[in-house]
Amino acid sequence: MATVSHCLYCFESLAAHLESRKAMTLTEVQESWEKYCKDADTVSKKQLPALRRVADSSASASNPSTPSSGSTLSLNNDTPATSTSSLPTEHPIITESPLFVTWNTVSASGHTSLRGCIGTFEAQELEDGLSSYAITSAIHDMRFDPISKRELPSLEAAVTLLTDFEDCDDAMDWELGTHGIRISFVERGRRYGATYLPDVAVEQEWSKEDTLLSLMRKAGWVGRKDRWQDIDLKVVRYQGKKESLQYPEYKHWRDWVQSNTGS
Repeated sequence: MATVSHCLYCFESLAAHLESRKAMTLTEVQESWEKYCKDADTVSKKQLPALRRVADSSASASNPSTPSSGSTLSLNNDTPATSTSSLPTEHPIITESPLFVTWNTVSASGHTSLRGCIGTFEAQELEDGLSSYAITSAIHDMRFDPISKRELPSLEAAVTLLTDFEDCDDAMDWELGTHGIRISFVERGRRYGATYLPDVAVEQEWSKEDTLLSLMRKAGWVGRKDRWQDIDLKVVRYQGKKESLQYPEYKHWRDWVQSNTGS
């Protein structure tokens, strides 16, 4: 499955491309991310007891009837702290996979909107594939203008590694929220094809019928909406868990790398 370090590597690849510098390798990113998490967790564990005592004493002073055990600790969102839940977890090591890299723009309110998404169904060595498609989806998605350096702080990177490809028995032989689907069909001698990743239909709150029709439109089909079921669709389902990361966390990690390694 995709990991946070895969997303960091996509950010690193794009930032290095836009800044005309050499990017860190995937192995370097993975190793430094593990050290970064352990370092941040150590700092958090050292700080939290003291912070709790401060919070407890403040709560008791402001409300003497409230026992200290009932006070709560709330860290400011700007405080960089990593809990054990964010430490790297062990997964089977994946060295190659079909993959998609998605870039989203994140608004001040937290709303995300698509900024670019390109991938491949051919297995890729992750070292080259993630870097290549991170840049390709940012610069060469024809639906959007190329992403510029000034846009980096507003971006979110998402990586989906694809698995479990299966031919569907029919157009409805797949599950919302579990499967991505790739359709292909021929009409009047013209071939059509398109895909949606597993999270798309759920995010858009589409039914299966909505998803299939939208995919046909995405492929370029302009037939009547009420005639889509007359088309002989070939549908392949697949799975893939997406991991995403926003720029502020990439920047905090990159600053840590700079201060600890000078690279």
